[in-house]
Amino acid sequence: MSPITGFITGALLVGLAIAAPGLSKGAQAPKPQGALYTYRLKQDGTPAAYDEALAVACLQGIINRKSPRLYVLSPKETWPAYWLDVLSTHDRWLSGRTKQAVPNLDALVGMARPALRGAVIWDPTVPASVNVATTIAGVEDAVALSPEMADANLSRWGLHVLKDLRGMFTGRETGSQKNDAYRWAIREYLTAGRCSSHLFCLYEDAYSTRAAGDTGYVVTRDWAVRNRAFVFDLSPWGDEKPGDDPGQALGTDLATYRLALEAMLGRSAGKHMTEMAGFFVFSKYSNIPGHASRHDPVPTEWETVYLISPYNCYQNTVAGSCYNQSLHSQAPLKRLHQSRPPRRPAVENRTYVCILMADYDSATPLYAFLPGFWQSAARGKTPFAWGINPNLLETYPDIISYFYETATPNDHFTSDASAAGYMNPNRIHAESLPLFIRHNEKFFRMADMSIAAMVLDWDQPTPAVKDAFTHFAPDGYATIVMDLHGNGGHDPEPQVWKGMPVMPLLNNAGQIADPENGAAAISSCLPARQAGRPDFRFFRIVWSDPGVVTQTIDALRRRRPELDIEVLDPYTFFDLFKRWKEGR
Repeated sequence: MSPITGFITGALLVGLAIAAPGLSKGAQAPKPQGALYTYRLKQDGTPAAYDEALAVACLQGIINRKSPRLYVLSPKETWPAYWLDVLSTHDRWLSGRTKQAVPNLDALVGMARPALRGAVIWDPTVPASVNVATTIAGVEDAVALSPEMADANLSRWGLHVLKDLRGMFTGRETGSQKNDAYRWAIREYLTAGRCSSHLFCLYEDAYSTRAAGDTGYVVTRDWAVRNRAFVFDLSPWGDEKPGDDPGQALGTDLATYRLALEAMLGRSAGKHMTEMAGFFVFSKYSNIPGHASRHDPVPTEWETVYLISPYNCYQNTVAGSCYNQSLHSQAPLKRLHQSRPPRRPAVENRTYVCILMADYDSATPLYAFLPGFWQSAARGKTPFAWGINPNLLETYPDIISYFYETATPNDHFTSDASAAGYMNPNRIHAESLPLFIRHNEKFFRMADMSIAAMVLDWDQPTPAVKDAFTHFAPDGYATIVMDLHGNGGHDPEPQVWKGMPVMPLLNNAGQIADPENGAAAISSCLPARQAGRPDFRFFRIVWSDPGVVTQTIDALRRRRPELDIEVLDPYTFFDLFKRWKEGR
């Protein structure tokens, strides 16, 4: 969700000599061989379901650490089965592998046994300890268990208890059991260099989820365990107490958050950036019903990114209910390629519109939202920019490859929030901008991208930030500015900066369900026609069916026939804008 979800024609290139979208030719790692084991979670909606999913996720992370062997299916979520089917057909990387079901948890433990060193027992009286246990499970090659699961299974499995967290975190250090748990884990695992310096996991703890059997941020833990990531759940706000720990001293969560960020920055040491997978918890840290807070969800999201950016961290926001990341991430990847249209001969005096189909920049929308819209019969009739983040090639390379393979010549891919990961570029320290450039160059090259279509920041880009983007997004830069700290931020003037087109991204349309309403929203941003000059407007539309968006454009043309509107692909749109600004 690239977040800010709270705000909430060119001719087809048929017959032209253009490379087809999809994968370029070239060397590719061989497809994995042997059986693909599947395990279907047995329970749903109960504390026992939570406990089972936690154990399975830890075991899956260990089993898949060296090779992609285990695929987990859900008793209710359809997407794991959908992607298994898609990726097992048309000679994709899972085709040809025999599927073999693992019947029960005992068999799964046996499958993991060669690499499984023991168990970690978390403390249900300290909900944060489930995250600490997950961190330990990754580092120590262990399975995290509730006391109930440990009592029922450990003797039969013959597993040694590596760490029992019950009673360890009393609040003696910080006045908060939650923060005592995380500070201990920071010292013992993060600062000590035992965790990954590439990945944080901001995963919701057990505070309200275990009782409800909510496994959204439990099934994701295979990714944390496989990568030996540091897992936590803290508030980014220092001016109010979090809903799960109202007795803590004001600002304790934020102070612990900063300790983790400082420790991670010390570990990465300027050699690479760090992904933060996951999202803050609405019900604990923002003003949704049931939790009194002065902070709306969208500002809480922006505050999180504002906080982490100076530490060379970028966010992969929503990652809940994203199954099998430890397996998907190992898909062989050819270099991706997308089509680019031929250059238009001249700029005309009309209104040019480009549409960013936005907010597929994090794991959940990419995994579970985009497939439904992608199947629309109307896709390909109108040129669109689809906003995905290329850093997700580390998480779901096979899924991104599928979208490239099946794109029409009217489907183009740009980055979403904000480039190769969601950060505020203006908050990156000057000495870290070369690292920022290297990071983005790598992923933009892998994804055959050259447009940064939705840079989210607190002010217009500084000259140094624009210079940085020219290295990897020379074909276009668009931004949404939200100055929630009241520092005087504002949109940039449309311009060409050292050959790179720069403009605001218009955010008034949001998610479109009704074409007439959508047309009215877009129309409100289109000024009256000015004689003798073209107009260029770039719009963000979120999680909407391509057919509805096409109908919206038709309604807009009926509403504003005097504008002579043409919808362009992003490459042609930015190129014509650039040539007009430069007088060519």
